[in-house]
Amino acid sequence: MLMSLFQFTARRLVSQAYCGLKAASSSKTQKFRLEMARPSSNMADFREAFAKAKHIAIITGAGVSAESGVPTFRGAGGFWRKWQAQELATPEAFARNPSRVWEFYHYRREVMLSKHPNPAHVAIAECERRLSKQGRSVVVITQNIDELHRKAGTKHLLEIHGSLFKTRCTNCGNIAANYKSPICPALAGKGAPDPETEDATIPVEDLPQCEEDGCNGLLRPHVVWFGETLDPDILTEVEKELDICDLCLVVGTSSVVYPAAMFAPQVSARGVPVAEFNMEATPATNRFR
Repeated sequence: MLMSLFQFTARRLVSQAYCGLKAASSSKTQKFRLEMARPSSNMADFREAFAKAKHIAIITGAGVSAESGVPTFRGAGGFWRKWQAQELATPEAFARNPSRVWEFYHYRREVMLSKHPNPAHVAIAECERRLSKQGRSVVVITQNIDELHRKAGTKHLLEIHGSLFKTRCTNCGNIAANYKSPICPALAGKGAPDPETEDATIPVEDLPQCEEDGCNGLLRPHVVWFGETLDPDILTEVEKELDICDLCLVVGTSSVVYPAAMFAPQVSARGVPVAEFNMEATPATNRFR
């Protein structure tokens, strides 16, 4: 199943490469030259590397979840009401207006509860399951916070940016899974993304609160916001996995968000094969095989 996905992706990549045709003028005719976007798209080479690998690290990003209909709030048109994610997903935005930020995340949580893993998530989970029976291992290192890898059945999963379905108390620091819908009564029916929608302006005491005995602190989404550092314990785990992997797959990530953007180049720098599966070239493409 995984190889079928890879073959499909490779065919798509080759077809995408034709968008890079450049015209070469001559006296009477125009000749076209195909400039390949990839260092190599040789599936035979990839099959050989895949067959030999004992510990595979798969780094995934938003592109993996796109087919599931997950909104990214990035780029043109990527707005929730009047704001883009980077204007809301910050500690400063939460301190200024926790009600607005919780409306945004409540909307995202409710959307994600209706979404399902697509064939990419399923293939990756199936790869892990099959290879484990052969004494081989797979770790998925994802930048996504949607938990679709988990839903698909992936077991060895490192969610470096956290999860939409975990909360962290701003008072006691307790981290807990939370799949309530809505997450609190005051957010029921709130969070509509339309630009004309007015803020609900929910009082802080009515926003999600910690349920640890005697705490009642304000909860925040347990995700890494812009300007925050990644969990050092998660980063340590990631480093260990990247140090021992003998094949790395980069799937659906543009390799522009740091420090995740350096994971695969770091692996490639020590001579380990890295295979990139994206619909277009990324800043890291030329560093991979």
